[in-house]
Amino acid sequence: MSGRPLAGLQVVECASFVAGPTGGLTLAQLGADVIRIDPIGGGSDYRRWPLAAGGESYFWTSLNKGKRSVAVDLRSGEGKELVTALITAPGPDRGILVDNVVGRRWMAHDVLAARRPDLIHLRVQGYPDGRPAVDYTVNAEVGLPGITGAEAGGAPVNHVLPAWDLITGLSVSTGVLAALHDRGRTGSGAFVEVALSDVALGGVANLGWLSEAAARGRERPRQGNYIYGSFGTDFACRDGGRVMVVALTEGQWAALCSATGTREVFAALEAALDADLTRESDRYRLRETIAAVLRPWFAARDRKQVSDELDSARVLWGGYRGMTDIVTAHGGGAHPVLADVIVPADVIVPADVIVPADVTVSGQVGRSRGVPAITARSPMRWNGEYGAPGEALQLGRDTTAVLAEVLDLSDAEIGRLIQGGVIEPPPAGGGMTKGQEGR
Repeated sequence: MSGRPLAGLQVVECASFVAGPTGGLTLAQLGADVIRIDPIGGGSDYRRWPLAAGGESYFWTSLNKGKRSVAVDLRSGEGKELVTALITAPGPDRGILVDNVVGRRWMAHDVLAARRPDLIHLRVQGYPDGRPAVDYTVNAEVGLPGITGAEAGGAPVNHVLPAWDLITGLSVSTGVLAALHDRGRTGSGAFVEVALSDVALGGVANLGWLSEAAARGRERPRQGNYIYGSFGTDFACRDGGRVMVVALTEGQWAALCSATGTREVFAALEAALDADLTRESDRYRLRETIAAVLRPWFAARDRKQVSDELDSARVLWGGYRGMTDIVTAHGGGAHPVLADVIVPADVIVPADVIVPADVTVSGQVGRSRGVPAITARSPMRWNGEYGAPGEALQLGRDTTAVLAEVLDLSDAEIGRLIQGGVIEPPPAGGGMTKGQEGR
């Protein structure tokens, strides 16, 4: 994507784990210069699983790709002042902060806004009152684990995907852009707070699920792999493959009947059971009967034949596959939204690890320090094109370059900060000080 839409915009990110970094990543992949602040040695999410063999975090590196990394002693007075100066640096495209900080008075909005009144400050919270929460705790509190899983019930079923974190991250980027638009019109800053618990509650409420619970006076029953309120479930193929088939609309139901040759069977069932299977409600009510009729068709065919016949009839379906299957497909070029990068490593790549020769590692090409990883580009295609994924981040790589560029610090001043332990020298292949630019 050429001419990225947020080029020139500078955002300071002081956030850990998923929601805040996702917001920063979204902005970075649209062209913003996102400066991530971490303590020296890394924050609480720096080694979060999944990990590479050498201990490098695929999680941290991928969520923070395309950003610049500044590592500072956040407990020192000078370190705090450096971060404050970066957050409140002058310029129409600066003065934007994304954080999830708790308990740091020096990063309170009123303190920062005193330095820059038009500051845009977006803070991610657990609860609106400031109490901590994570995706897995708020998901439990909005009732989803109790309606997830096998129909027989039993213990609640937690989800694997941190969906509320990801949605909160997108809310972060939306909030930043909305506040920036308002600042452009009015000149005013904004303090925007987004609580994970509010995002989760809003999500289930906006889907109508809380209204349903209020009207029914009881919990929705578990459905196993059936879709609630329509027809959709999984089927086993002859070779052990498994597919998920869905018929939400009348047209999708007609396509499924056509592909499986069951139109007459279901017409007879409609007459016998006083039903109209063109209606979602009746397809849901008779979901088990419908599935029983369809299972033999799937069981008599291999996955490839099922795929071909369903596609030919334009049935809405998807095949179950593991993440290793996606990796294999990506290796064959099947998913252009995915990209190969090198995660900067703490140890030399083992000799048996194949690193693509054209993959860049912090400005160096080839088998430099790092491990191969798969990450993603922005899912937004501009004029039909995906953008670059962004280079994998290395902790503290850009500290000296950012301080020289944004705060106009000299080599002598940066050297004094390094000597005092406020910052560290950039790692191998890292950023340049002001005096080194262009060499």
